[in-house]
Parts: sequence; structure tokens; C-alpha cells
Amino acid sequence: MAVSNTTEGLRGPGAMVKKASGWFIAIAVLFILLGIFAIAEPFAAGLGVTLLVGWLLVIGAVAHFIAAFKGHGAKHLILQVVVGVVYLIGGLYFLTHTIMGVSTLTLLLSGVILAEGVLEIVAYIRLKSMGGAGWLLINGIVTLCLGGLIWFHWPSSSVWAIGTLVGVNLVMTGMSRLMVGLAARKLASAAL
Repeated sequence: MAVSNTTEGLRGPGAMVKKASGWFIAIAVLFILLGIFAIAEPFAAGLGVTLLVGWLLVIGAVAHFIAAFKGHGAKHLILQVVVGVVYLIGGLYFLTHTIMGVSTLTLLLSGVILAEGVLEIVAYIRLKSMGGAGWLLINGIVTLCLGGLIWFHWPSSSVWAIGTLVGVNLVMTGMSRLMVGLAARKLASAAL
């Protein structure tokens, strides 16, 4: 009669976690390297983001055209076709006029950042009696300043804004994923 080892079951999942955390760490390092490149070459990164947005809009247009013919009536068909055409026009614009697309995305980005700053300040006003609400105000002011900086320097801010912000985001995402991967690896090693 075979006797099973009680620790044998722990090695399987622990080894799997260790292997998965290795991939997680590798992807995190790739994010960090891409982020550093985007910060070093923000205009090239901005062009890349614009091309990505263009292709995503084209793919979205195809999805809307497919959804239009699902048989939900004429009103659904017309709406889906109109939305698909708008997506297609936007996607083709970004793909064929990439530099103007970077400028357009930068202007849109500045508007979104300004709106976020206003909403952070409104949230502070509503929650100012709570502990830590001052951070909402600080975040709102900094966000308004960043949005204003991009807005007032547009179109010249198109050269650096999108690429730099995407680069910083990639570095921060990579760092957080790296820390999670290292923590998972440490836990897996402790379990073995």
C-alpha cells in the first residue's frame, strides 16, 4: 500500500507559484524598460499610443458593424452602423494623420486631466470633514496644474505629454508588479 507524503501537495502549488511569479517579474521588468524608453523618447511613445488608439478604433468599428447585423431591428442597425462609421473615421484619422492625432489626443488628455482636477476638488469640498481629505485637495490642485500646463502649452506639449505620462505609468505599473511578483516568490519559497 502506497503512503502519500503530506508535504508533496505543497510542493506542486508552491512550484507553480514560483514559476508564475518568475513570469510576472519578467513582465514587470519589461514594463519598466518600456516606461524608461517612453520617458526618454516621449514623442515616439506618443506616436505609438496614437497608432494603438487608431487600431483600437478600427477594431471597434468592425465590432459595431458586426453587431449591427444581429437582428435587433432597424433602429439598432442604424445606430450601430453610425457608431461604427464614426469609429472607423476616427481610427483612420489617427492612422493616416499620426502627428495631428498626437496633438488631438494631447488636447483631449488635457481636458480629461482638468476635469479630474475639478472633480478631486469637489470631492474634497464634500468630504473635508473626514480625515485625510486634504490629500484630495492636494491631488486636485496638482492635477489642475498638470492639466493647465498641458493645455496652455498645446500644441507644443504634444511632443512630451502623452509619451511622458504613459512612460511614468508604465514604470509605476512595472514597479508595483515587480514588488507583487517578488512577494509571491518569497511566500512560495517559504511554503516549500
